[in-house]
Amino acid sequence: MQCVIDHQALPCLLNLLTTNHKKSIKKEACWTISNITAGNRDQIQAVIQANIIGPLVHLLQGAEFDIKKEAAWAISNATSGGTHDQIKYLVAQGCIKPLCDLLICPDPRIVTVCLEGLENILKVGEAEKNLGAGDVNNYAQMIDDAEGLEKIENLQSHDNTEIYEKAVKMLESYWLEEEDEVMPSGDNAQNGFNFGSQQNSVPSGGFNFG
Repeated sequence: MQCVIDHQALPCLLNLLTTNHKKSIKKEACWTISNITAGNRDQIQAVIQANIIGPLVHLLQGAEFDIKKEAAWAISNATSGGTHDQIKYLVAQGCIKPLCDLLICPDPRIVTVCLEGLENILKVGEAEKNLGAGDVNNYAQMIDDAEGLEKIENLQSHDNTEIYEKAVKMLESYWLEEEDEVMPSGDNAQNGFNFGSQQNSVPSGGFNFG
């Protein structure tokens, strides 16, 4: 993929994303970009510097599903291998809402890809919080605002084991702590979640932070 970058393919790919080409061409362009963002941080940075992320997010938001799928891979791959600053840039370009929107799509592989992307974003938000940037994970709040939290909660009843396990893990890791802080004390607390040493600590109906 470095060879592709070295031969100035990124400006061409940007053109394919932003001009009125047919669906199949845009889909292949997104697929090619997803292979580049699966590379190292320098390759992800090259995609960022080519101003491709904004148009990619635009397609992720409003294109046909076949294009959205490839765009989701491209963004999720970038969150997987990117630096914290690169991931913060993806968020600034508006990637959270379209990733959340795809959590209800019928393709379990794409749901997983979007969950992984959101989880990588949440990790950065948690790191920022721990650096003293505030008391809350801002990206968790943004996902909630984008109706993503509700969608993640609903995935606890998904048929796909990998999806529901990842949803439960994300809810435990990034939203339960916040819920604990407002948990009633005393006798009423008995109705709360129990995350002690018991194996079956997840309520049968899953978590609901709505």
